[in-house]
Amino acid sequence: MVEASSSDESTNSNSKPNSSVCPICLGHPGTLPTLNAGAVSKGIAAGLALSCRLSPRLKFDRKQYFYPDLPKGYQISQHDEPLCFDGSIEVPVPPGESVDERDDKKKKTKDGKDFTPAATLDTFTVSIERAHLEEDAGKLVHSGSAQLSGASHSLVDYNRAGVPLLEVVSGPDMRSGAQAAAYGAELRRLMVYLGVSKAAMQDGGMRCDVNVSVRKKGDPKLGTKVEVKNMNSFSAMARAVDWEVERQAGLLELGKADEIVQETRLFDEATGETAPMRSKGGAADYRYVKEPDLLPGLLPANLVEEVRASLPELPGQFRKRLAVEFGLPAADVLVLADEASTARFFSEALDSLPCSSKSKPGPALAKLLSNWVIGDVMAHCKEVKKPMDKLRLKPEALAEMVELIDDGTLSGKLGKSVLPLLLAGEANDKSSGSFSKGAVRSLVEAKGMAQISDQASIDALVDSVLDANSSQLAEFRAGKTKLQGFFVGELMKASQGRANPALLNATLARKLKGE
Repeated sequence: MVEASSSDESTNSNSKPNSSVCPICLGHPGTLPTLNAGAVSKGIAAGLALSCRLSPRLKFDRKQYFYPDLPKGYQISQHDEPLCFDGSIEVPVPPGESVDERDDKKKKTKDGKDFTPAATLDTFTVSIERAHLEEDAGKLVHSGSAQLSGASHSLVDYNRAGVPLLEVVSGPDMRSGAQAAAYGAELRRLMVYLGVSKAAMQDGGMRCDVNVSVRKKGDPKLGTKVEVKNMNSFSAMARAVDWEVERQAGLLELGKADEIVQETRLFDEATGETAPMRSKGGAADYRYVKEPDLLPGLLPANLVEEVRASLPELPGQFRKRLAVEFGLPAADVLVLADEASTARFFSEALDSLPCSSKSKPGPALAKLLSNWVIGDVMAHCKEVKKPMDKLRLKPEALAEMVELIDDGTLSGKLGKSVLPLLLAGEANDKSSGSFSKGAVRSLVEAKGMAQISDQASIDALVDSVLDANSSQLAEFRAGKTKLQGFFVGELMKASQGRANPALLNATLARKLKGE
């Protein structure tokens, strides 16, 4: 179960507690809820991206329970008619795992259709049971301890109370902590690509709970379900799942299946263990009733189509395009698709590269661009702590630099000197900050950074260096061939690293022989 919140900077975990509240957030008497149209649109977008069916109408319910972070004493949610249901998502297989190890390669969806995980070796498929809209609750802060147990007292921060929330419930299709973490990461990636949420786990924009049950191999019936909370990262999720699986499996092997009870447990990051929090209630315990202040209504068909038309390229589609159309290796594809900002930047740069006969850049040029993005540009982003699409470097500028390297105007080494200028925005228009085709070439020429590739210039350069080092030349021709490296170094100094290395070495070899 994953919750993605549309909360902004005013409601994240770094905000001053209770600094962004109102009578509605606090559930004051006489206040009434209003349906957030933006939340509905984002919920539809998430559902379409998850290949879900959409409910024909919007219906909300009151989920009745008392907890200090719930000011009204109930939560507005969707019980029997979720906005989205019966979907699926393809997830990259974590390192060291294989989809072939899964013991239920084929099953049925709720409507009776066959459901088969992806046939490719690099993904596995997780079914999505439902994705429903609800309102967020407040946040408990335990004094003296990160856990409820051991705390001297607890305080409540209501900043995020009432904020729209999308809860995604997956099917029991993961077999390890690594797979659960990979699913969570892919779902987060999807929400960020869609603009549904920033999905920052450290800010509470995305929270993950896992339901863990074990069964003996070959047994079709799942064991008792235990929910684990309090996981603040995907690595913590993986550890929590693996611990809980080991705990439950150990009890089964000891014949103590009755000690596995339906409950909510907390994960302690310090110990890597789970501990009981409270017994888990069923749907009947929440006493769901129809929300009287938000009457049911039909989901507008035109809204669904508008949202569908506005969907961006999704992570799985982007990965497939890079691998199939451009032949990029899996390692590159996974890195380039990991963050939405990187994917946008690379896609725009890719579109700016010169096209081959098939109206797209060739694999070699796409790989060269990938190397620069994954290497130098990504390192710069880490250093300045900015996403790639917020840099002064324009994707079109990087594409033009790569094109200059490809056509021999620049060497890779010279590119290392040109890139800092592009990162500083020197190729951009001074007034508008925009980029125009040819600006990088003009910058390279103005700075005298173009590679020397004409034969006459290389001949003159080699002749001058050999003339200036006649004694070493004589020693070389007398049999001291290791001196060739000396001449290469002198030539690179003389050309300030601008000489075409291949042409330079070929010319030097020829002239050293006296030809």
